[in-house]
Amino acid sequence: MALDADRERPDDLVQSVARAFRVLEVVTRTPGLPVKAIARRSGLNLSTTYHLVRTLAYKGYVTRLKDGTYDVGDQVSQRFYEQLGSLGRGPGTREVLRHLAQTTGYSAYLGRISAGRVVVVDYSEAPGSPYLEDLERGLDVSAHATALGKALLLGITRRERYDLVLEAGMRKFTARTASDITALDAQLARMRPDNVVEEHGEFRDDLTCAAHLVPRRAGDDVTWAVGLSIRGEVVPQQARRELSLVAGDLATI
Repeated sequence: MALDADRERPDDLVQSVARAFRVLEVVTRTPGLPVKAIARRSGLNLSTTYHLVRTLAYKGYVTRLKDGTYDVGDQVSQRFYEQLGSLGRGPGTREVLRHLAQTTGYSAYLGRISAGRVVVVDYSEAPGSPYLEDLERGLDVSAHATALGKALLLGITRRERYDLVLEAGMRKFTARTASDITALDAQLARMRPDNVVEEHGEFRDDLTCAAHLVPRRAGDDVTWAVGLSIRGEVVPQQARRELSLVAGDLATI
């Protein structure tokens, strides 16, 4: 995984492009600013900022509001969803997730390991699960505290597992969350990559998550898993069966 500190300044850096991205970063972090405030936070002069903002607005990356301030434009969202599409497994994946959610009555999630992170690639909501703002598309998932994350950890080597978990940190979400790598290792030792993985109240109180590692296809070096979120403490047997079946289906898409 490339870190910001590892990036070297290129000899042929295009200053205008770098400044435009600086403006876009300011608007993304703090939408609703006037151009003067954007210029101040970007460290650019007002004239340059006006030119950059107008160009970004023309291309759809920022949008001018009625009060004269600026917000993120729809092209930023478009690039985001294009990135998610590049992480996907194919056009049939969403239909499989939707079928899993409809069959079980629980929200279904597809996750993968990407650049040393556990990422939610897609999901399908269902009424039997609470809304989880931390499990939106494109967001990092806490590998040590979720069934989706643990299923994915079972699909990589122990060294890769250590690097991923220690880099992300082991935030304690509830009293049940594993707070050190030794405790997590003990949990994973009791799990199998070809079985349903469960966690009970480790990510949210009164919430159970179940997941299954997607069998890896020949030549595929990406680790995937599919999961469900369920209110209470019990994973119904039907949900376990459907998870196993869907994991197998996803391996062929």
